Amino acid sequence: MHPGIMFRWRRARAEAAQHGCGPAGWGPRPEPEHGEDVSEHEGLLFGVRRPLRFMAHKLELDEQQIAKLATILAELKTERAQAAVDHQRTISAFAAALEAEGFDQAKAEEGLHLRVQSAERLRGEVLKALGKTHAMLRPEQRARLAYLLRSGQLTI
Repeated sequence: MHPGIMFRWRRARAEAAQHGCGPAGWGPRPEPEHGEDVSEHEGLLFGVRRPLRFMAHKLELDEQQIAKLATILAELKTERAQAAVDHQRTISAFAAALEAEGFDQAKAEEGLHLRVQSAERLRGEVLKALGKTHAMLRPEQRARLAYLLRSGQLTI
């Protein structure tokens, strides 16, 4: 690496910090003054993950709806993480079935059974999440959500 690269990188980072640009944490963030309206700093105080932030913006959700949606998405995220773990277990079972001297059909079936169970659990959680989401949205918000799903801007 050229010796001047690090100098230029540090200088660019310092300039970005002065102007409040760059990734979170680089630059100073304005704090609301005492008695100042906090709504001016909504973008800074809105500490949620992107899917939730995107949906809250596009669907114009209120605070209660955002809290409910955050809970729904967290549950769905947990179930998807469990499905990923189960997927790795099925791969391990398939590898064990192939590793033996003869094909171990019982191990392969065990892996397939685990995969089907995981898919059914995930199916149930997605169905539950869709039902909860439908119940908390107003009709115009449901129409916008359906449009986002159909257009591919949002996936479930």
